[in-house]
Amino acid sequence: MSDQLTLSRRSFIAASLAGGTALTLDASVVLAAATATAPADVLNAFVRINADNTVTIGAKNPEIGQGVKVMLPMLIAEEMDIAWEQVRIEQTDANEKIYGVQTAGGSTATPRNWLPMRQVGAAARAMLVSAAAKKWGVDPASLTTARGAVIQPSSGKSLTYASLARAAAAETPPDLAKVQLKDEKTFTIIGKSKPGVDVPKIVKGEPLYGIDTSLPGMVHAAIVKCPAHGGTVASFDDAAAKAIPGVLGVVAVNSGFVPQGKSDTVVVIADSWWKASKAREKLAVKWDDAAVTGFSTAKYEADAAKIVGNAPQASLFKVGDPDATLAKAAKVVKADYEYPFLAHASLEPQNCTAMFQNGKLEIWAPSQAPAGGREETAKLCGLNADDLTIHLTRIGGGFGRRLMNDYMVIAGQVAKAMPGKPVKVLYDRTDDFRHDFYRPAGRHRFTAGLDANGALIALKDHFVTFGADGKPIRAAQMAPSEFPAPVVPNVDLGASYMATNLATGWLRAPTSNAMSFVWQSFMDEVAEVAGLDLPEFMRRTLGAPREIPGERVKFHTGRARGVIDAVCKSAGWQGRKKGRGFGFYFSHLGYFAEIVDLSMKDGNIQIDKVWVAGDIGAHVINPINALNQAQGCVIDGIGQALVGQKIVQENGAITAENFGDFALMRIDAAPREIVVEFVKTDFPPTGLGEPALPPVIPALANAIYSLTGKRHRRLPLEMI
Repeated sequence: MSDQLTLSRRSFIAASLAGGTALTLDASVVLAAATATAPADVLNAFVRINADNTVTIGAKNPEIGQGVKVMLPMLIAEEMDIAWEQVRIEQTDANEKIYGVQTAGGSTATPRNWLPMRQVGAAARAMLVSAAAKKWGVDPASLTTARGAVIQPSSGKSLTYASLARAAAAETPPDLAKVQLKDEKTFTIIGKSKPGVDVPKIVKGEPLYGIDTSLPGMVHAAIVKCPAHGGTVASFDDAAAKAIPGVLGVVAVNSGFVPQGKSDTVVVIADSWWKASKAREKLAVKWDDAAVTGFSTAKYEADAAKIVGNAPQASLFKVGDPDATLAKAAKVVKADYEYPFLAHASLEPQNCTAMFQNGKLEIWAPSQAPAGGREETAKLCGLNADDLTIHLTRIGGGFGRRLMNDYMVIAGQVAKAMPGKPVKVLYDRTDDFRHDFYRPAGRHRFTAGLDANGALIALKDHFVTFGADGKPIRAAQMAPSEFPAPVVPNVDLGASYMATNLATGWLRAPTSNAMSFVWQSFMDEVAEVAGLDLPEFMRRTLGAPREIPGERVKFHTGRARGVIDAVCKSAGWQGRKKGRGFGFYFSHLGYFAEIVDLSMKDGNIQIDKVWVAGDIGAHVINPINALNQAQGCVIDGIGQALVGQKIVQENGAITAENFGDFALMRIDAAPREIVVEFVKTDFPPTGLGEPALPPVIPALANAIYSLTGKRHRRLPLEMI
């Protein structure tokens, strides 16, 4: 991938010198020997060797439940050739100058770090081997390693890594691009299930999350934001709020959503969050919001229904002559599909703790994208980015919400207004629902043409969503490579954009969570008209195994066919069957096909079983976590589609207050069983936090149709 982390020998050295106390300042990695007075010394930016020959490995990416806090150290540990029981894991701070890209989003951790993290471990191993070879006066090639020791097979002698650390510090670091990696057949950690390092603490309720942050002398802050998104503070009267005992101050700040120099948030600071929350009710705020109160869900839906019948404003992809081909097609299929705005609804509401003193800002944040938060916060606080220290906490759900850093931006400004005091900013549930960065809504008008043999020969889609200046806003894009467009000879994909005042953002499996529903549901309709089930129609449309260029990534028809065949075999698919639905989708470099089985019980539909087949490359790094991620994606996708999730806007503001207005998936509605199979192919491993989610939504919609005879073209789905 173009944004894959590349660690050169120079950056490896620089990172190492920045990573901890150095014994030397020359061109060598800091590889300090463990002693009684220095029980844990820095090996490099990611590794410390401890006196007892355990190894502490830093997990650099934000942990949001996707398992990266274990997965990345697994890669380093594998190439260092240490036993997993020797590994200790710590979350690093946010510092991309030292650790490279530190983001939890887009299922990118695996493709970005598969080689670089292994190279870090392999370089350390090579230096340890070289140090041992010099000590024994032998050729390094004659030595092996295992369980944190260098071994001389000919004599049976061995030296622990801890005993070699000081000597290895004098070794010249190898070129990371040329360092010898393990033969993948000899892996002892990669491919073996490793439980989450935080699970024991989570089960016992120990503090891990941003909301758990507690510091001496900490004060608390509650927010009041303009109900209509984009509105700003005209004036406010805080006298009544300040009169409440325990209230320490009131300050207006910019959340980062409005132009610099304006404020859209008023913050009350008190000696407890409850006091701050009650005091904000006493604020009298006048908002400058006349320009943003005219937006509503009802207007969006009415406007989209009109616009979709017009010519698209923008062309996304066109090939051949679809209009002429449709005019001659043996059969033509038409349908409209739509889906709503969605909230992220993470269980841990947005929060951040910050302390400003001596011109520096220290932050404790559950952020998925801390580098972006650093830049935004520094800008609005009038600081240099290097003046910020960001400690990463575990994240209690994000699903893309915490790729935005409004909570960090607010906390930084409030802390600067209260120098010397740690300030925790905490949204309540209503704040969180009403000031999210929402998955954009959309509407599609599809037309497909089939020839006399049932082959797809023409395809049109007019996509109506949100944008400005002829371009889509954040997370409202549709790729020109949406399947099956690249394999159809005559295609016209167009888009039209409506204005909105809402902040939008990426929701787990961004764009794919909506596109999968509309495209694969419509393809099921087209397949039925062609006299085929959807898997067979997909096979014929995919054609021969080959790689197709895309806007950003390539699509391999053979890999798609592989997961389709695998899930059909697993589920015993034998054509259309009542209560059974199929869906396929390629996203985030992962190929997934899924089958949903439904039944009717006591007049209600229940989900009995879901089968999943996925191709994420040659290696499933941590199988138990991969299973959890795939099953979690299925449940999350069903929740997005089924339980009534829809964000409603009136007068420019969001109406939802709590989970009563935006339901989450409940245990009794979840599938009784989810079977997951991974199809291994000879490609580098890719991520798993998102690609298993999209296919379950159309599979569910298609299953409801097969059970009830009613085709659902609008989310959320109605089960009866």
